[in-house]
Amino acid sequence: MILWDRGTYECEKWTDREVKVVLQGSKVSGRYVLFQTGGKNWMIHRMDPPPRPDWQPLPKLIKPMLATLGPLPGKDEDADWGYEMKWDGVRAVVYVEGGRVAALTRNDRDVTATYPELRRLGANMGTTQAVLDGEIVTFDDDGRPSFGRLQQRMHVTNAARVRRLAETVPVIYLIFDLLHLDGRSTLDLPYEQRREILDGLALAGSSWQTPPYFRGGGAAVLQASKDQYLEGVLAKLLSSTYRPGRRTGNWRKVKHHLAQEVVIVGWQPGKGRREGRIGSLLLALPTGEGLTYVGHVGTGFTDAMLDDLARRLRPLERKTPPVAGVVPRPIAKDAHWVSPKLVGEVEFAEWTGDGRLRQPSWRGLRPDKAPDEVTRES
Repeated sequence: MILWDRGTYECEKWTDREVKVVLQGSKVSGRYVLFQTGGKNWMIHRMDPPPRPDWQPLPKLIKPMLATLGPLPGKDEDADWGYEMKWDGVRAVVYVEGGRVAALTRNDRDVTATYPELRRLGANMGTTQAVLDGEIVTFDDDGRPSFGRLQQRMHVTNAARVRRLAETVPVIYLIFDLLHLDGRSTLDLPYEQRREILDGLALAGSSWQTPPYFRGGGAAVLQASKDQYLEGVLAKLLSSTYRPGRRTGNWRKVKHHLAQEVVIVGWQPGKGRREGRIGSLLLALPTGEGLTYVGHVGTGFTDAMLDDLARRLRPLERKTPPVAGVVPRPIAKDAHWVSPKLVGEVEFAEWTGDGRLRQPSWRGLRPDKAPDEVTRES
């Protein structure tokens, strides 16, 4: 037994088959009836009418707003921006209603069962109805976000394995925006006001936190993120409204290292220690002419990653390349082409003059992204 809420109640009716109470607690309040449905089973129902005429039901889907890659705002406009740390995880919009949660990734994939830790967030919020935006993250032994470690959780659907991994590789949901609260959309409120309301909810628990944001001082925040070995910062215009599914300059991601989402279009066999396994992945980006080859990556893999990639790519093999334009002959001659279904991410040094990735290193698969969502970071 746990103590879930504190408050008072007023009993209106008490019989062997029906109980009516008015609850006044810190998490739950309202008029409820509990009634027997047969045998030892009971149900509970809220009897209050909607609290106001403009009450809006919980939205079924809100596409997350996206940021563009860019520099820090200049000193003359710094005070107009808010700054958050950029977390290296999986973006997720979480819907909370009636103590239940549903977590959807950027490509609308339901991952609630993959991350059961989030269910406790619903219980903690009680009757509060909300849509939250944030990042699912796991940390390494030094307390730093680890995208590589998160890979162990991202593809798992087996319930028993999910439970084991939740113990050994726990995740935390880092909440940075509020899109809907108790029957009212907050999308048209400025970012600064949405954050004020979100911070007022005091959402902090074993598997969820609300990290702070900082008004102005972008250069200091960026340096702090570097000192903490984070990926960078997100700069958000304080007056900006939330634009679902839109990529806008009102949100800027400022990174310490270049990273690029890519579509896997094939692979080359390995040599030496990798004989009989994948040696490198062939990568492409969507362009106006279709998919265009942008290079290959052969570093950054663990043995577990290579085994997982082989398992996923084998059913996708095809005879012809799915890319438009030229693939260098030394690459194409022994390539195994695959249908462009999987998205991954690489870190790299720069773009070459002919549009190729220089010195790319593999970071991992991105099951939360669809191939047609991938754009070139510039």
